[in-house]
Amino acid sequence: MARLRKVARLSAGELEVLEMLWRSAPVTIVEAQRALALPIGYTTVQTRLNRLVAKGIARRGTERPARYEAAVTPEQVTAGDLELLIEKVSGGRVVPLVAHLVRDRSLSPEEIAELKELIAENERAAEN
Repeated sequence: MARLRKVARLSAGELEVLEMLWRSAPVTIVEAQRALALPIGYTTVQTRLNRLVAKGIARRGTERPARYEAAVTPEQVTAGDLELLIEKVSGGRVVPLVAHLVRDRSLSPEEIAELKELIAENERAAEN
């Protein structure tokens, strides 16, 4: 089973910009500001984009004006947040967290099948 690389923690503002990049990229700063549709200034958008680039979460093109795009997938961001949650909530143990989620929610037949497949994949990997 492939491991996703961990992604640096993101501020709420950086996450808003990253979500916009997943929807609209590649974008210039002006296009990003419009796509965000938030009451924030050009320089704020520029700062957030540059922070994402510095963290390796976004890429800036070499053309002028520069165009920005995400360098990570939503799954990579989620993986880092879930790792932190597992460490903080259940001391690194997965079973208590999964048990709570399975008991607390109604799962669709598709979700149950997906969980069974994930367990089967893990069992196969453990045998090798």
